[in-house]
Amino acid sequence: MRKILITVFALFATAAHAGPKIEHWVAPSGARVYFVETRVLPILDLSVDFAAGTVFGPADKTGVAGLTRALLDAGAGNLDEERISAKLVDIGARMSGSADADRAGMSLRTLSSKPERDAALELLRAVLSAPTFPESVLTREKARTIASIREADTRPDSIAAKRFAAAIYPNHAYGASATVESVERIGRDDLVAFHRDNYAARRAVVSIIGDVSRAEAEAIAQRLTEALPAGKPDVVIPPIAKPVRAAVKIAHPASQSHIHIGAPAIARTDPDYYALLLGNYVLGGGGFVSRLMQEVREKRGYAYSVYSYFAPRKLEGPFEIGLQTKREQAGEAIKVVEDVLAKFLVEGPTAKELAAAKKNLVDGLALRIDSNAKILGYLSAIGFYGLPLTYLDDFPAKINAVTTANVKAAFARHVKQENLVTVIVAAD
Repeated sequence: MRKILITVFALFATAAHAGPKIEHWVAPSGARVYFVETRVLPILDLSVDFAAGTVFGPADKTGVAGLTRALLDAGAGNLDEERISAKLVDIGARMSGSADADRAGMSLRTLSSKPERDAALELLRAVLSAPTFPESVLTREKARTIASIREADTRPDSIAAKRFAAAIYPNHAYGASATVESVERIGRDDLVAFHRDNYAARRAVVSIIGDVSRAEAEAIAQRLTEALPAGKPDVVIPPIAKPVRAAVKIAHPASQSHIHIGAPAIARTDPDYYALLLGNYVLGGGGFVSRLMQEVREKRGYAYSVYSYFAPRKLEGPFEIGLQTKREQAGEAIKVVEDVLAKFLVEGPTAKELAAAKKNLVDGLALRIDSNAKILGYLSAIGFYGLPLTYLDDFPAKINAVTTANVKAAFARHVKQENLVTVIVAAD
């Protein structure tokens, strides 16, 4: 045990200066594979992600991407959801899934010993390649989804998030949210078709980390993806049309106004990513040391929390500032936020602020890659968005190379006052 702990600590210490060695190849099936070998623990972690997010679903049936992903493990081959769950328990494995605007997929954690590993991988293969989408489960999940939507549509936070997305992405799938009506229109045939069209090997990224060799990883990736459907030709996501500056006020009886300010901003592969990341830490991403927190909360007490962030996607993901405040002081709070942002756009961060942001982001890298699960997330992002294999190695140097002028120029390119939309729920 002592030897294992020493090895773990040594690995983490090394990670502070360099990322893990990432290997990459394309499987015979056409899937792109990203692999890190680590023998510290007898565990295998992997994920299979597809270009199968909400942007690929039909506009009148928003929600089909999420339901397709949710029902992958509700039945596969000759197994129903109870037998799938029981098999996972028997072999001590864990399977889960996720879906967002760009992608959807499944992840698996299993022991690396051959009997358990092979059983878990066969289960994941069936789930990915031969889901049955049982009608009874679809009926149940549609009812749950509709109930959840109806409940969410009464909450000011949910209303604000949906209206903000729709306002900054007008007439684009990035701004669409599932509605009661769109979910009601979804049938089993829609799930079958969405899986057939989008869960193809050539649209897949397989990320593997753990106690297996390169040869074993190659066999695993091919086994998981060789039986996937052929899929349809790649769909080009329509370009983003920037919104015109506007304020959207939505009535609600809540005592606090929920405020979102922002616009589409940055794609994940944009070279301004590092400058925006650093600048945002100073503006509103650095917690109590950020300018927004200092001006809005500490000096004036307008909000318990105020934040800003960039969420890069395949195309321009959102830049957003968010806060909640007493509805009678919402106008004053928004004015302070706008003033802080305007000043930052003109001046950028100070040398002291920039140095502190660099130290936080660079020093914190080790904690962001201190487990297989966290590294798996990076592997998936590197593969899906086409980032360099040396992304984690390059991160400290890329961050440290950013200047105040770089931050100002990046914000000027991506955060334009004429495109900012303000959404206020519970507005006077």
